[in-house]
Amino acid sequence: MGGLWDYAAGRLVHFFPCLSDPGRRSALCLRVALVALHLIYVGILFLFDRDLIDKTIRQPWYTALYLLLVVATLAQYFLTACSSPGYVLDAMKVANERDALFRKATMTSKQPASSKNGNVVVTVEGNQVGRNLGSNVTPWTKLVMEMYPPGSSVRSYVCTYCNVVQPPRAKHCNDCDKCVLQFDHHCLWLGTCIGQANHCRFWWYICEETALCLWTCILYITYLKVNISKAWWIDVIMIALLVTLSISLIFLILLLLFHSYLVLTNQTTYELVRRRRIPYLRGIPERVYPFSKGTCRNLSNFCCDRSGLYKLEPLPTAQELEEKAKPYTCIDVLCCRCCC
Repeated sequence: MGGLWDYAAGRLVHFFPCLSDPGRRSALCLRVALVALHLIYVGILFLFDRDLIDKTIRQPWYTALYLLLVVATLAQYFLTACSSPGYVLDAMKVANERDALFRKATMTSKQPASSKNGNVVVTVEGNQVGRNLGSNVTPWTKLVMEMYPPGSSVRSYVCTYCNVVQPPRAKHCNDCDKCVLQFDHHCLWLGTCIGQANHCRFWWYICEETALCLWTCILYITYLKVNISKAWWIDVIMIALLVTLSISLIFLILLLLFHSYLVLTNQTTYELVRRRRIPYLRGIPERVYPFSKGTCRNLSNFCCDRSGLYKLEPLPTAQELEEKAKPYTCIDVLCCRCCC
C-alpha cells in the first residue's frame, strides 16, 4: 500500500513540479480549502433553503448579485495571492537598469540626465547621484543611502540573507526568503507576503470577504427564522455553520478596521507591532506617525498613486518629526491639518 502511495505521489509530482516544494504544496492546499469552504457555505444554502430558490425565481437579480460577490471575492483572493508584494531585488534591478540607460543617454547627449523612482529623484551623472560613497558603489546603494540620515553606515542596512541594501520600511521575510518593500506581514492564508505592491489588493480582498460573510450570515439567519423546527438535523448543520461564520465575520471586521487604520496613518503591521525594535522608529513617540502625509493623501497614495512601481520613502528629518509631534489646536482642526 505504501509503495502504491509513493508511486502515485511521484507521478503527481512529475506532472505538477510545483508540488515538490513543501511551501507551494501547502499554499495550494490552503487555496483549495478556501474555494471548498466557499462552495460548501453557498451550496448548503441553495440545497436546503427553498425560500431562497423561490426568491431567485421571483427576483433573479438578488441571487445574481450574491453569486457575483462570491466570484469577485474568489477572483480577488487569487489575484492577491498570485501578485508580487514588491521585492527589493526587483526594485534594485529596475534602478540599476534605469541608471545604465540614463548613463548611456548622458554619454550620447553630453547632458546630465535624471530619473524618478516614486518620490525620489535620481541624478545619474558621476558623483551627483546620492552621497559620495565611493566609485565602486552601485546606483541602488547610492539611491537607498539617500533615504537615511547623513553619516549612516551602509553595512547597517545590508540584509545578511539577500546581501542587498534595504531601503527604509523594507524587511526580509523568512517564509519567502526575500526582502520585501514596505513589509506588512506574511499571510499564511494567501501564501505570500503583503507589501507595497499588493497591500491595496489585500485590503480590497478583506473588504469583499467581509461583505460576503455578512450577506451569507443574513441568509443563514433568515433560513433559521422560518425553518427552525422542520428538520432537526438540518438545523444542527445550519447552526454549526452559522456559528463558525459569525466567528469569521467578527475576525474579518476587526482585520478590516485594523488595516484601514494602517492605511489612514501610512503604517504597516510590522512597524506597529515591532516599533521599539526597528532602529529608525525606536526614538519616535508612539502617537507620531513618521511616514504619514495626512489622512487624505495617505488614502490617495494607497488607492490611486501608481506613478511608479517601486516607491521609496525617505526617513523624516528631525524638523518634520517635531512638526508631526505638535498637538492639534483648534486652528489645526479647522484647517484640516490631520487630513492634509
